[in-house]
Amino acid sequence: MYYVYFIGIKKYVVGLIIKTSSDPTCVEKEKVYIGKLNMILVQILKQEWPKHWPTFISDIVGASRTSESLCQNNMVILKLLSEEVFDFSSGQITQVKAKHLKDSMCNEFSQIFQLCQFVMENSQNAPLVHATLETLLRFLNWIPLGYIFETKLISTLIYKFLNVPMFRNVSLKCLTEIAGVSVSQYEEQFETLFTLTMMQLKQMLPLNTNIRLAYSNGKDDEQNFIQNLSLFLCTFLKEHGQLLEKRLNLREALMEALHYMLLVSEVEETEIFKICLEYWNHLAAELYRESPFSTSASPLLSGSQHFDIPPRRQLYLTVLSKVRLLMVSRMAKPEEVLVVENDQGEVVREFMKDTDSINLYKNMRETLVYLTHLDYVDTEIIMTKKLQNQVNGTEWSWKNLNTLCWAIGSISGAMHEEDEKRFLVTVIKDLLGLCEQKRGKDNKAIIASNIMYIVGQYPRFLRAHWKFLKTVVNKLFEFMHETHDGVQDMACDTFIKIAQKCRRHFVQVQVGEVMPFIDEILNNINTIICDLQPQQVHTFYEAVGYMIGAQTDQTVQEHLIEKYMLLPNQVWDSIIQQATKNVDILKDPETVKQLGSILKTNVRACKAVGHPFVIQLGRIYLDMLNVYKCLSENISAAIQANGEMVTKQPLIRSMRTVKRETLKLISGWVSRSNDPQMVAENFVPPLLDAVLIDYQRNVPAAREPEVLSTMAIIVNKLGGHITAEIPQIFDAVFECTLNMINKDFEEYPEHRTNFFLLLQAVNSHCFPAFLAIPPAQFKLVLDSIIWAFKHTMRNVADTGLQILFTLLQNVAQEEAAAQSFYQTYFCDILQHIFSVVTDTSHTAGLTMHASILAYMFNLVEEGKISTPLNPGSPVSNQMFIQDYVANLLKSAFPHLQDAQVKLFVTGLFSLNQDIPAFKEHLRDFLVQIKEFAGEDTSDLFLEERETALRQAQEEKHKLQMSVPGILNPHEIPEEMCD
Repeated sequence: MYYVYFIGIKKYVVGLIIKTSSDPTCVEKEKVYIGKLNMILVQILKQEWPKHWPTFISDIVGASRTSESLCQNNMVILKLLSEEVFDFSSGQITQVKAKHLKDSMCNEFSQIFQLCQFVMENSQNAPLVHATLETLLRFLNWIPLGYIFETKLISTLIYKFLNVPMFRNVSLKCLTEIAGVSVSQYEEQFETLFTLTMMQLKQMLPLNTNIRLAYSNGKDDEQNFIQNLSLFLCTFLKEHGQLLEKRLNLREALMEALHYMLLVSEVEETEIFKICLEYWNHLAAELYRESPFSTSASPLLSGSQHFDIPPRRQLYLTVLSKVRLLMVSRMAKPEEVLVVENDQGEVVREFMKDTDSINLYKNMRETLVYLTHLDYVDTEIIMTKKLQNQVNGTEWSWKNLNTLCWAIGSISGAMHEEDEKRFLVTVIKDLLGLCEQKRGKDNKAIIASNIMYIVGQYPRFLRAHWKFLKTVVNKLFEFMHETHDGVQDMACDTFIKIAQKCRRHFVQVQVGEVMPFIDEILNNINTIICDLQPQQVHTFYEAVGYMIGAQTDQTVQEHLIEKYMLLPNQVWDSIIQQATKNVDILKDPETVKQLGSILKTNVRACKAVGHPFVIQLGRIYLDMLNVYKCLSENISAAIQANGEMVTKQPLIRSMRTVKRETLKLISGWVSRSNDPQMVAENFVPPLLDAVLIDYQRNVPAAREPEVLSTMAIIVNKLGGHITAEIPQIFDAVFECTLNMINKDFEEYPEHRTNFFLLLQAVNSHCFPAFLAIPPAQFKLVLDSIIWAFKHTMRNVADTGLQILFTLLQNVAQEEAAAQSFYQTYFCDILQHIFSVVTDTSHTAGLTMHASILAYMFNLVEEGKISTPLNPGSPVSNQMFIQDYVANLLKSAFPHLQDAQVKLFVTGLFSLNQDIPAFKEHLRDFLVQIKEFAGEDTSDLFLEERETALRQAQEEKHKLQMSVPGILNPHEIPEEMCD
């Protein structure tokens, strides 16, 4: 019955399309309507063709010869079909069906190609020819190569269409698609394509054209042509540049193409520049990798006597010099620079990070580093000359100074150390001189930000030159008193970066000094930080903490920590003394704010110092927990008196900040501690006493989510040392938190995340504690895990799946408990997992779903579950589970046929040793479910796409690690620095 309706719809849609698109006036007037009809027809074709409509291709080709307007629309249908089958088929249709459609399209392509050829050679109808070229463009990435290289297609595109304004953009796109084909047997055809295109190009856009100006004055169509030209040149040169290099008769054309690339690179349009940058990056990287250590002298200056320059580098010498100048002149803004010029020409602090600009900077930085490796002397000459023009005023402007300094900062690590030293000394001296020479706060702020950026980028140089390092740090202390927007922030950020990379140098007595520089800093700490805002003070304390953490003599280090924390401790002691006399001082807003700030300072200091911070933590620990209890009582009393709305008041929020920072400090130190027994014996008991009962008896709105994360960190760090305390922790936090989060998927997001992190920690490190809790509480634990993996918050769902998988593996190790667990919960878990597998909002968890299901089916198949899963039934567990799953799926998806379900269930057993195949089996089943429901299936490969991106990123990172200077010095692991 259903199929009869379907055939009726098909006939109706086809009839409507023919009727509407046969009339040329309707085609233009009813464009949107016909577009919708075309989409419907393509969806029908995915179900019908080729099995139930084998003549479709010959039908559409035949109909196209009867009317030009009908032919124009048929081209659109063929284009859409090509996109559906070749571009968007993954996850939309089963793998077998996708292959069948692709094979059918390739087998019948000759008819389509003949039609396209006929139109291109004979039609005078411009819209039809344009539609045909657009359709051909979609075909070029999959058609058999003979149609491209063994026909007149290339010459037709170049001679007939490339120089016609209406067709030049789509023709150039087609040529770009062909240029991207990577095969070796058609070298002659590629040479022809290139030379013919270049000949036409020189007529359309002579080599002496000012392309930058032409672009800024051009219409949309002309601007698109410049962008398409950049894509064509970039694609052809990347794929076939080496072919052109080998042919002496093509050298001139190659140089002309590079000249065009340079002209197009100057266009003031970021998207076009990114395309050109991709090619320059590729070329520079390729030339570098060919012979990374070939020459240290400048090829440009060395003349003919240097025979160690590889021939390819020699070929590109002058071009690369122009690219260097281009990169230096156009360098994008790095992330570290906070002082910027806004659209009104004012110098301000940047608050929103421009991720697009940051990515552009990273790509430009990488390109310039490769270019510097190829010829560092030329890079230095370009930069030094441009810096001279800043000092003498001929090129002075904020923009010019910025791009130059950003470029200088970007090549850190790309020069030999001696060259870097000579170059940097000149740069910093000139910039400091410029700072003295220029008047006006804005000028000084811009120059200061550039000085700070550059010194922050060269930790290797600073480590090797103590006097310079000391001068730079003192200059940063100076900038910490400069109140211009952004300067203090940048000074603190640069200081912390230098502290991390040069930490040891501050705790050693350097040549010519009477004491380590850390002592000077601590002696003057009050003066240094007096003009900083609280959050800047916290950054400063973290920076100094890294230095103190580098001191290896424990006695000296303890003395440093005492001196380091002297200021905050004086204020802390004063407040504690006052509170001892009158506890109401802890209701004073200013006092509570001070406590919060002091604890934030401790948190940042602890982060940097690590385990040795125990001396400071021990000093304030019990007082801090007493303050915690006292503030908790104040909050509870306020809520009792005024209701939950009181938690939004500033004073109550400040009190909660103190509680949160207390927990952050403890968890931060525990995670860095290296003596689990000492932590378990001395720090955990008073902590549990202070926070657990308080958490349990508070109203939900006043419970701190950090209690849960702190417990999770303690369990992760202490493992078996804390197992005995788990029942006490669970009693206090488990049920009351579960009741907060099991009403919906939205409320209390932080509690949710931290609750499941705690469960995960106990499951991984203290599993015996789970087996010791009463059955009713264990069922609650399992229910909460099921609740987690059904969650709409991705991080919670992922954690839930990980907990479940680990739990199943842990249970399998516990023979005494395993069989009763399987009998009670196995089928229940199976049902819930299938409910998320078939839920479209959980597609991203498919790998984990597959791993868990494969593990569970394997347990059944290998007889690991000896207890009957269906007591009282004579059938084996395997037979029972097969029937159970089949019935489960049939009741959820009644439209599935028995044969489909049977095949799927059989696969669950036969493929459970091969996770990738098991996952594909699941995915094909999901496609079958979704096809019937008419749902979008495009998200079924979401996880693959994420994994592919992650792997590509890791590969890229490995490659970057191998080239000096490519990574920002602050991204390099600590052990590789010294």
